Amino acid sequence: MKIKNREKLLTLGAIAAVVILAGDRLVYTPLVRTWNDKKTRIAELSRSLTKGEGLLRSERSIRDRWDDMRKHALPADVSKAENDVLQAVVRWQQESQIGLTSIKPQWKRTADDYATLECRADAGGAAGGSIEAVSRFLYELEKDPLALKIEGVEITSRDNAGQQISLAVRFSGLQLAREER
Repeated sequence: MKIKNREKLLTLGAIAAVVILAGDRLVYTPLVRTWNDKKTRIAELSRSLTKGEGLLRSERSIRDRWDDMRKHALPADVSKAENDVLQAVVRWQQESQIGLTSIKPQWKRTADDYATLECRADAGGAAGGSIEAVSRFLYELEKDPLALKIEGVEITSRDNAGQQISLAVRFSGLQLAREER
């Protein structure tokens, strides 16, 4: 009798172990995975909601900035846009008293609704300038009302005392499509 009871007990234990294992593999683990996925998704949505609320709070300033960018974007006419940028460079050069050796404009069209005019301006050798002239040139470029952005600046000294400075600056101007303007 004891052997039969032990066999029944072992059989019930084995069945219980198989049921528990199946429950873990088929019910518990998928539920935990789903719960963690939902928890991650809720956290993402919460961050997105916070970001959206922040954008709504700053909507007016963002719209004002966009209107300002549209107003100061380069003209749709390519030659007029290049002329505006070159005139601005001449203005900056006169204000800063820096000697430019070259300016190289190049159009980049990566999207249908805008284009950029990428320029590289170099001032070097005897035509360069002092650190004051270089900083004034960069200041004039930055404060210009045209929609321009400095992409990169290289400043090198042409002498041991640092009195003659060479400048290479890359900047780009924004041209919006006509329907945007």
